[in-house]
Amino acid sequence: MSTDLSQYEVVYRRPEALTEVYTHYCPGCTHGLIHRLVAEAIDELGIRERTIAVAPVGCAVFAYNYFNVDGCEAPHGRAPAMATGLKRTQPDKIVFTYQGDGDLAAIGTNEIIHAALRGENLTVIFVNNANYGMTGGQMAPTTLAGMVTTSSPYGRDPHLAGYPMRVAELISVLPGAAYVVRRSVHDVANVNKTKAAIKTAFMVQMEGLGLSLVEVLSSCPTNWHMTPVEALRWIEDAMVPVFPLGDYKVAEAVVPLTKRTRAAR
Repeated sequence: MSTDLSQYEVVYRRPEALTEVYTHYCPGCTHGLIHRLVAEAIDELGIRERTIAVAPVGCAVFAYNYFNVDGCEAPHGRAPAMATGLKRTQPDKIVFTYQGDGDLAAIGTNEIIHAALRGENLTVIFVNNANYGMTGGQMAPTTLAGMVTTSSPYGRDPHLAGYPMRVAELISVLPGAAYVVRRSVHDVANVNKTKAAIKTAFMVQMEGLGLSLVEVLSSCPTNWHMTPVEALRWIEDAMVPVFPLGDYKVAEAVVPLTKRTRAAR
Protein backbone atom coordinates (compact mmCIF):
# COMPACT_ATOMS: atom_id res chain seq x y z
CA MET A 1 0.00 0.00 0.00
CA SER A 2 1.29 3.44 -0.91
CA THR A 3 2.13 5.82 1.93
CA ASP A 4 1.81 8.84 -0.36
CA LEU A 5 -1.27 10.55 1.08
CA SER A 6 -1.37 13.17 -1.66
CA GLN A 7 -3.12 10.73 -3.98
CA TYR A 8 -6.09 10.39 -1.67
CA GLU A 9 -9.07 12.70 -1.57
CA VAL A 10 -9.96 14.10 1.85
CA VAL A 11 -13.65 13.38 2.46
CA TYR A 12 -13.86 14.53 6.06
CA ARG A 13 -11.83 16.48 8.60
CA ARG A 14 -12.55 17.76 12.08
CA PRO A 15 -14.40 21.09 11.92
CA GLU A 16 -12.30 24.02 13.05
CA ALA A 17 -15.10 24.92 15.46
CA LEU A 18 -14.48 21.70 17.44
CA THR A 19 -11.54 21.30 19.82
CA GLU A 20 -9.30 18.24 19.60
CA VAL A 21 -10.38 16.60 22.86
CA TYR A 22 -12.37 13.54 23.84
CA THR A 23 -15.90 14.20 25.08
CA HIS A 24 -17.37 12.77 28.29
CA TYR A 25 -20.51 11.43 26.63
CA CYS A 26 -21.55 7.79 26.99
CA PRO A 27 -20.95 5.37 24.08
CA GLY A 28 -23.74 5.72 21.54
CA CYS A 29 -24.92 9.09 22.84
CA THR A 30 -25.66 11.42 19.94
CA HIS A 31 -24.61 14.62 21.72
CA GLY A 32 -21.22 14.33 20.02
CA LEU A 33 -22.83 14.01 16.61
CA ILE A 34 -24.98 17.08 17.22
CA HIS A 35 -21.85 18.97 18.33
CA ARG A 36 -20.26 18.13 14.98
CA LEU A 37 -23.29 19.39 13.06
CA VAL A 38 -23.25 22.68 14.98
CA ALA A 39 -19.51 23.06 14.39
CA GLU A 40 -19.80 22.34 10.67
CA ALA A 41 -22.53 24.96 10.34
CA ILE A 42 -20.37 27.51 12.17
CA ASP A 43 -17.39 26.78 9.91
CA GLU A 44 -19.41 26.94 6.70
CA LEU A 45 -20.91 30.29 7.69
CA GLY A 46 -17.50 31.68 8.65
CA ILE A 47 -18.67 32.91 12.05
CA ARG A 48 -16.36 31.03 14.44
CA GLU A 49 -14.40 34.08 15.56
CA ARG A 50 -17.55 35.89 16.66
CA THR A 51 -19.61 33.03 18.09
CA ILE A 52 -20.38 32.53 21.79
CA ALA A 53 -21.75 29.25 23.15
CA VAL A 54 -23.78 29.09 26.35
CA ALA A 55 -23.91 25.69 28.06
CA PRO A 56 -26.10 25.16 31.13
CA VAL A 57 -26.13 22.30 33.64
CA GLY A 58 -26.92 18.85 32.23
CA CYS A 59 -25.17 16.36 29.96
CA ALA A 60 -23.97 19.31 27.86
CA VAL A 61 -22.46 21.14 30.82
CA PHE A 62 -18.94 20.87 29.37
CA ALA A 63 -19.91 21.83 25.81
CA TYR A 64 -17.79 24.97 26.07
CA ASN A 65 -14.75 22.66 26.22
CA TYR A 66 -15.70 21.00 22.94
CA PHE A 67 -16.59 24.00 20.80
CA ASN A 68 -13.62 26.04 19.61
CA VAL A 69 -15.46 29.30 20.20
CA ASP A 70 -15.90 31.62 23.16
CA GLY A 71 -18.15 29.93 25.69
CA CYS A 72 -19.54 30.09 29.18
CA GLU A 73 -21.65 28.09 31.63
CA ALA A 74 -25.07 29.23 32.79
CA PRO A 75 -26.96 28.16 35.93
CA HIS A 76 -29.39 25.30 35.39
CA GLY A 77 -32.13 26.41 32.97
CA ARG A 78 -30.84 29.97 32.70
CA ALA A 79 -28.98 29.76 29.39
CA PRO A 80 -31.53 31.94 27.50
CA ALA A 81 -31.19 34.66 30.15
CA MET A 82 -27.39 34.64 29.99
CA ALA A 83 -27.50 34.50 26.20
CA THR A 84 -29.86 37.49 26.19
CA GLY A 85 -27.38 39.55 28.19
CA LEU A 86 -24.49 38.53 25.94
CA LYS A 87 -26.37 39.32 22.73
CA ARG A 88 -27.78 42.63 23.90
CA THR A 89 -24.38 43.90 25.06
CA GLN A 90 -22.55 42.48 22.03
CA PRO A 91 -25.09 42.51 19.19
CA ASP A 92 -22.38 41.80 16.62
CA LYS A 93 -21.75 38.36 18.17
CA ILE A 94 -23.51 35.12 17.22
CA VAL A 95 -24.85 33.63 20.46
CA PHE A 96 -26.30 30.15 20.81
CA THR A 97 -27.47 28.00 23.69
CA TYR A 98 -27.08 24.23 23.78
CA GLN A 99 -29.69 22.75 26.13
CA GLY A 100 -31.18 19.41 27.12
CA ASP A 101 -34.82 18.69 27.91
CA GLY A 102 -34.40 18.57 31.69
CA ASP A 103 -32.79 22.00 31.45
CA LEU A 104 -34.88 23.82 28.85
CA ALA A 105 -38.25 22.09 29.29
CA ALA A 106 -38.31 21.88 33.10
CA ILE A 107 -36.03 24.10 35.13
CA GLY A 108 -35.72 26.67 32.35
CA THR A 109 -39.21 26.62 30.82
CA ASN A 110 -39.91 30.18 31.90
CA GLU A 111 -36.61 31.39 30.47
CA ILE A 112 -37.13 30.02 26.95
CA ILE A 113 -40.77 31.10 26.79
CA HIS A 114 -40.00 34.70 27.67
CA ALA A 115 -36.92 34.83 25.43
CA ALA A 116 -39.23 33.82 22.57
CA LEU A 117 -41.89 36.31 23.63
CA ARG A 118 -39.28 39.08 23.58
CA GLY A 119 -38.00 37.92 20.20
CA GLU A 120 -34.42 37.71 21.40
CA ASN A 121 -32.09 37.29 18.44
CA LEU A 122 -30.62 33.99 19.64
CA THR A 123 -30.16 30.46 18.34
CA VAL A 124 -31.26 27.59 20.59
CA ILE A 125 -30.14 24.00 20.04
CA PHE A 126 -32.55 21.89 22.11
CA VAL A 127 -31.54 18.24 22.58
CA ASN A 128 -34.49 16.02 23.53
CA ASN A 129 -33.62 12.55 24.83
CA ALA A 130 -36.75 12.17 26.98
CA ASN A 131 -35.01 12.01 30.37
CA TYR A 132 -32.64 13.73 32.78
CA GLY A 133 -29.50 12.17 31.33
CA MET A 134 -26.74 13.46 33.59
CA THR A 135 -28.33 12.84 36.99
CA GLY A 136 -29.42 9.24 36.52
CA GLY A 137 -32.22 9.01 33.98
CA GLN A 138 -35.12 10.50 35.91
CA MET A 139 -38.44 11.44 34.30
CA ALA A 140 -38.36 14.73 32.41
CA PRO A 141 -41.18 16.81 30.93
CA THR A 142 -40.45 15.10 27.60
CA THR A 143 -40.60 11.53 28.98
CA LEU A 144 -43.10 9.45 27.01
CA ALA A 145 -46.28 8.08 28.57
CA GLY A 146 -45.56 4.64 29.96
CA MET A 147 -41.79 5.16 29.76
CA VAL A 148 -39.86 3.65 32.66
CA THR A 149 -37.28 5.92 34.31
CA THR A 150 -35.55 5.92 37.68
CA SER A 151 -38.26 8.20 39.08
CA SER A 152 -41.14 6.50 37.22
CA PRO A 153 -40.33 2.79 37.76
CA TYR A 154 -43.83 1.74 36.71
CA GLY A 155 -43.87 4.00 33.64
CA ARG A 156 -44.97 7.61 33.32
CA ASP A 157 -48.64 7.91 34.20
CA PRO A 158 -50.13 10.95 32.41
CA HIS A 159 -52.89 11.18 35.03
CA LEU A 160 -50.27 11.70 37.73
CA ALA A 161 -47.35 13.33 35.92
CA GLY A 162 -48.98 14.90 32.88
CA TYR A 163 -48.25 14.34 29.21
CA PRO A 164 -44.94 14.83 27.36
CA MET A 165 -44.16 18.46 26.62
CA ARG A 166 -43.87 19.27 22.92
CA VAL A 167 -41.44 22.17 23.01
CA ALA A 168 -41.33 22.97 19.29
CA GLU A 169 -45.11 23.26 19.15
CA LEU A 170 -45.15 25.40 22.29
CA ILE A 171 -42.49 27.88 21.16
CA SER A 172 -43.83 28.09 17.61
CA VAL A 173 -46.97 29.98 18.69
CA LEU A 174 -45.00 32.77 20.38
CA PRO A 175 -44.70 35.93 18.26
CA GLY A 176 -40.97 36.52 18.78
CA ALA A 177 -39.98 33.12 17.43
CA ALA A 178 -38.96 33.24 13.76
CA TYR A 179 -37.78 29.70 13.07
CA VAL A 180 -38.84 26.63 15.07
CA VAL A 181 -38.29 23.09 13.78
CA ARG A 182 -37.92 19.55 15.07
CA ARG A 183 -35.33 17.21 13.62
CA SER A 184 -33.62 13.93 14.56
CA VAL A 185 -30.30 12.15 14.18
CA HIS A 186 -31.45 8.52 14.08
CA ASP A 187 -30.32 7.93 10.48
CA VAL A 188 -28.19 9.54 7.78
CA ALA A 189 -31.04 11.32 5.97
CA ASN A 190 -32.22 12.93 9.18
CA VAL A 191 -28.69 13.86 10.21
CA ASN A 192 -28.38 15.83 6.97
CA LYS A 193 -31.73 17.53 7.55
CA THR A 194 -30.67 18.43 11.09
CA LYS A 195 -27.48 20.07 9.89
CA ALA A 196 -29.40 22.13 7.33
CA ALA A 197 -31.82 23.28 10.04
CA ILE A 198 -29.00 24.26 12.40
CA LYS A 199 -27.33 26.25 9.63
CA THR A 200 -30.62 27.98 8.85
CA ALA A 201 -31.10 28.80 12.54
CA PHE A 202 -27.73 30.57 12.65
CA MET A 203 -28.57 32.44 9.45
CA VAL A 204 -31.83 33.62 11.02
CA GLN A 205 -29.81 35.18 13.82
CA MET A 206 -27.31 36.69 11.39
CA GLU A 207 -30.21 38.37 9.60
CA GLY A 208 -31.65 39.64 12.90
CA LEU A 209 -35.02 37.95 12.42
CA GLY A 210 -35.69 36.79 15.98
CA LEU A 211 -35.36 33.64 18.05
CA SER A 212 -34.58 30.37 16.27
CA LEU A 213 -34.93 26.95 17.90
CA VAL A 214 -33.94 23.55 16.55
CA GLU A 215 -35.24 20.65 18.62
CA VAL A 216 -33.22 17.49 17.98
CA LEU A 217 -34.43 14.02 19.02
CA SER A 218 -31.38 12.35 20.51
CA SER A 219 -30.52 8.93 21.96
CA CYS A 220 -29.56 8.03 25.53
CA PRO A 221 -28.52 4.34 25.40
CA THR A 222 -27.22 4.27 28.98
CA ASN A 223 -30.38 5.47 30.70
CA TRP A 224 -32.68 3.78 28.20
CA HIS A 225 -30.83 0.48 28.89
CA MET A 226 -30.36 -0.17 25.18
CA THR A 227 -27.53 -0.72 22.77
CA PRO A 228 -26.65 2.30 20.60
CA VAL A 229 -28.35 0.68 17.59
CA GLU A 230 -31.48 -0.14 19.59
CA ALA A 231 -31.59 3.43 20.88
CA LEU A 232 -31.55 4.86 17.36
CA ARG A 233 -34.40 2.56 16.38
CA TRP A 234 -36.32 3.60 19.50
CA ILE A 235 -36.12 7.24 18.44
CA GLU A 236 -37.79 6.34 15.16
CA ASP A 237 -40.31 3.86 16.55
CA ALA A 238 -41.29 5.50 19.86
CA MET A 239 -40.22 9.15 19.92
CA VAL A 240 -41.07 10.35 16.41
CA PRO A 241 -44.78 9.38 16.72
CA VAL A 242 -44.99 11.50 19.89
CA PHE A 243 -42.70 14.28 18.67
CA PRO A 244 -43.39 14.53 14.91
CA LEU A 245 -40.52 15.86 12.83
CA GLY A 246 -41.10 18.97 10.77
CA ASP A 247 -41.14 22.76 10.51
CA TYR A 248 -43.36 24.31 13.15
CA LYS A 249 -42.73 27.96 12.37
CA VAL A 250 -40.90 29.47 9.45
CA ALA A 251 -41.45 33.22 9.29
CA GLU A 252 -41.93 34.64 5.82
CA ALA A 253 -38.56 36.39 5.95
CA VAL A 254 -36.88 33.06 6.81
CA VAL A 255 -38.18 31.15 3.76
CA PRO A 256 -35.37 32.30 1.42
CA LEU A 257 -32.81 31.11 3.98
CA THR A 258 -34.32 27.63 4.15
CA LYS A 259 -34.19 27.40 0.36
CA ARG A 260 -30.49 28.30 0.41
CA THR A 261 -29.55 25.65 2.97
CA ARG A 262 -31.59 22.97 1.19
CA ALA A 263 -29.95 23.81 -2.13
CA ALA A 264 -26.51 23.52 -0.54
CA ARG A 265 -27.09 19.96 0.74
